[in-house]
Amino acid sequence: MLELISSLIHGIQFFLVPICFVTAWSVIILCAWSLWSAARDSVSKAKHMHQIPCTGCQFFTADYRLKCTVHPSLANTEEAINCSDYQPKTNPMLY
Repeated sequence: MLELISSLIHGIQFFLVPICFVTAWSVIILCAWSLWSAARDSVSKAKHMHQIPCTGCQFFTADYRLKCTVHPSLANTEEAINCSDYQPKTNPMLY
C-alpha cells in the first residue's frame, strides 16, 4: 500500500509544480481584479453621491434632528438629487 502511494506521488509530481504555479497566479489575479472592481465601484458611487445638492440649499439646517425644513425625509439621500425645492444659499453668513 505504501509503495502504491509512493509511486502515485512520484507519477503526479511532474504535474504538481505547473498546477500549483497556475493556481497561485490565478488567486493573485482574482484578488487584484476584485480590489480593482471594488475601488472602481466606490469611485462611481462617490461621484453619484456628490451630486446631492443639500448642503448648498438655503433650507438645509445641518442639524441631525431636522436636516431640511422642506423635505426632511429626503435630505442627503439620492432622491434629493433632483429636488424641485432646491434654492441655493445666497448669503452663507445667514444660514
